[in-house]
Amino acid sequence: MREIKRGSTLTIKDIARQSGYGVTTVSRVLNDQPNVSEEAREKILEVVHRTGFRLNSNAKRLKQQSSSGIAVVVKGTNNMLFPAILERVQSQLLDTGCACLINYVDESANEVEEAVRICAELHPLGLLFLGGDIENFRAGFSAITVPGVLMTGSAASLGFDTLSSVSTDDAFAAECAIEYLLDLGHKKIGILSGYSGDELNPAGLRRRGCLRAFERRGVAFDEDRQLVISRYSLPDSYRATGRLLDSVPELTAVFAAADVMAIGAIRAIRDRGLRVPEDVSVVGFDGVELGEYLTPKLGTVRQDSAAIADRSVTLLLASIRENAGAVHELAPFRFAPGESARRIDT
Repeated sequence: MREIKRGSTLTIKDIARQSGYGVTTVSRVLNDQPNVSEEAREKILEVVHRTGFRLNSNAKRLKQQSSSGIAVVVKGTNNMLFPAILERVQSQLLDTGCACLINYVDESANEVEEAVRICAELHPLGLLFLGGDIENFRAGFSAITVPGVLMTGSAASLGFDTLSSVSTDDAFAAECAIEYLLDLGHKKIGILSGYSGDELNPAGLRRRGCLRAFERRGVAFDEDRQLVISRYSLPDSYRATGRLLDSVPELTAVFAAADVMAIGAIRAIRDRGLRVPEDVSVVGFDGVELGEYLTPKLGTVRQDSAAIADRSVTLLLASIRENAGAVHELAPFRFAPGESARRIDT
């Protein structure tokens, strides 16, 4: 590891390299953002103080450069897929010399209203949205005069000339996950879904894909009993799984619309004295790194976070520099079986 000498010209990448944490985590600490462990915060600040990296001047410079930089609006702080995408986005923007200002809003907040405020105060050249509600974009994006890209959701139906998107085919990916469970012999499958609002949001599309799989295979599915809505968080999905198990005691499998939900589900199932996958199989959606290290390893739809990040930055810079029109792309995905689902006798 290259040692950073006090007094040298430093960048956020230097602090990341010296502290052992990612660019995104360092940025959160420098901007006093949430969702950082105390251990990470302390180690990063130790490097900052040891090297003489100037927090105040850095923050001031970021604001001064915002008129030549990119603002990123992140919807929710619990989605485990977002850090990987965000770190890649920030690294790409730093390589191009663009300042990057990251703003977090709650899962239930209006990210487009936040973007309007950012544009009025900081005048960025463009906007990246990590997560978002299609209803909010439909109602409010016309007030934004700079180009934007929606990541992990499709804006194709909205028709804005300056709003591109890069997403996974959520409906088809969820359909594949349900097909996998059906092929293993499961018939009583519960679904943990996020709040969809507009059915064109990822949660609504994933739910549509699930129902399509049941219908095509001729498997009965009772939405009132077998589907539970939850926030994308560990405690909320834990409680939602409890409600699902109470509603359908004969459940043999759970599809969770996000890996964070799947992890909460596994804990809830085990706390009921059941085993995963021997008693209840669980599969998720996202492909977060933590799932690789669970016991059992989580089966999941693995989104290509690198492709989502890279294409989003490329499309936004093309809109800014070349006045390119809106483009809507699908990033690849694959289903990784893991160890959290098993075949049952039918």
